[in-house]
Amino acid sequence: MKRIVLTGGGTAGHVTPNMAIIPTLKEKGYDIHYIGSHDGIEKKLIEEMDIPYHPISTGKLRRYFDVKNFTDPFRVIKGFSEAKALMKELKPDVVFSKGGFVAVPVVLAAKSKKIPAIIHESDMTPGLANKICIPNASKICCNFPETLEKLPEGKAVVTGTPIRKELFEGDAASAMAFCGFKEVRPTLLIIGGSTGSVRVNEAVWSCLDELTKKYNIIHLCGKDKTNDAYKDVPNYVQYEYVKQELSGMLALADVVISRAGANAICELLALRKPSVLIPLSLEASRGDQILNARSFDKSGYAKLLMEEDVTNASLLESVNYVYDNRDNYIKAMELSAKTDSITMIVDMIEELAK
Repeated sequence: MKRIVLTGGGTAGHVTPNMAIIPTLKEKGYDIHYIGSHDGIEKKLIEEMDIPYHPISTGKLRRYFDVKNFTDPFRVIKGFSEAKALMKELKPDVVFSKGGFVAVPVVLAAKSKKIPAIIHESDMTPGLANKICIPNASKICCNFPETLEKLPEGKAVVTGTPIRKELFEGDAASAMAFCGFKEVRPTLLIIGGSTGSVRVNEAVWSCLDELTKKYNIIHLCGKDKTNDAYKDVPNYVQYEYVKQELSGMLALADVVISRAGANAICELLALRKPSVLIPLSLEASRGDQILNARSFDKSGYAKLLMEEDVTNASLLESVNYVYDNRDNYIKAMELSAKTDSITMIVDMIEELAK
């Protein structure tokens, strides 16, 4: 039996593409193992899929001053030692990494044991973790053609992001019943990422009176970020997060407000969902979400609204603009190049596993 180790974590975006390829890997007869952090979001998500999970120590590599910079390097070294021991024990034929700092010691350990590793870079420009992994990878998958010029020639392939099949199977009527909506109206879905967004949440609440005049609103606020002050507002429901219900909510949605993480926006593109993208600001990120959102805005797939420009008026105007022009956004997305990302990536895995 062929054996593969998957890795990646820290945010849902570093886990869900791995989850998307697992069913196909199972069909191909792979014995699948996952290496992640002790307490990251990946642990719960992967264990729910009955995949053997192996936690290792991990630390964040920062470009800015933080007191943890003095301790995290030792955690990374410990994680590398643990990952090497797991490579020796599991003897995988190939490693697939979706990124995040937990993936760094795993990819380095695979290289030290002469095990081929494939890494996936979702954003326009590689993050620090993947920059460290790139020289140690056999192949590099990416989302954007523009990313190829930043990667070693011959190693990189534009595959797009693997999308979970269940997202295409959502039932709008079931979602409407789940949310308790009685009146058929346009539906606005707000997704602030796996941990939610205080800025996006507050902007939505600030113009809720106006938005609910026209839309049924589903608001995924993030863990511990719901607000009881708005729980009884008509035509509005809020949840910390949802699991299997998400596919139905996406099927029901006419417009989506979202952060601009690469995996999230690729899912919206695949589902042909017009959106308002509010990327993380430069104060809170390295700017990758801004580049992602600008690319989608330029291609006509979404409307970009910079976080620093978010106001009651600008959010309301952006949502209404996207809804009024939704047919144009959908047509642009339908013209986008379709790639069977799961097949491309699994074929790559098969080739290296030989």
